[in-house]
Amino acid sequence: MIYIHPLADVAECTIGEGTKVWQFVVILKGAKIGQNCNICAQTLIEGDVIVGDRVTVKSGVQLWDGTRIKDDVFIGPNVTLTNDPYPRSQEYPEKFTGVVIESNASIGANATLLPGITIGKSAMVGAGAVVTKNVPAGAVVAGNPAKVIRYID
Repeated sequence: MIYIHPLADVAECTIGEGTKVWQFVVILKGAKIGQNCNICAQTLIEGDVIVGDRVTVKSGVQLWDGTRIKDDVFIGPNVTLTNDPYPRSQEYPEKFTGVVIESNASIGANATLLPGITIGKSAMVGAGAVVTKNVPAGAVVAGNPAKVIRYID
């Protein structure tokens, strides 16, 4: 069963079985969200976004066009993902350069991920980190700019 809170604004999109969409969530036409996800309150998901299975997106997160999130990912509260390397008011690229988050990765609260980067499988991004380049699989990164501080066994 899919649960969509009555105060969510969900356009025509794909939502997998067992997913919960909470209040004040906006999901635009065309988005694809997998099974058994938890999309917490006050989240925005644009139309050219793909979210895998068993993903948790905490409150205050916006998933912009071009974002690709694999299975079993955790995105903490108020994480900022970006998709335009040279943003200008009312000037748009032909294609947005979203962030890719590989399976089992975790992104800590208030982290910022710049456009076009990939967070590797099972990597962890520390709270408040500013990620300016790709994060290797299994790496733990923290700081501004984010640097590898260790690897997970």
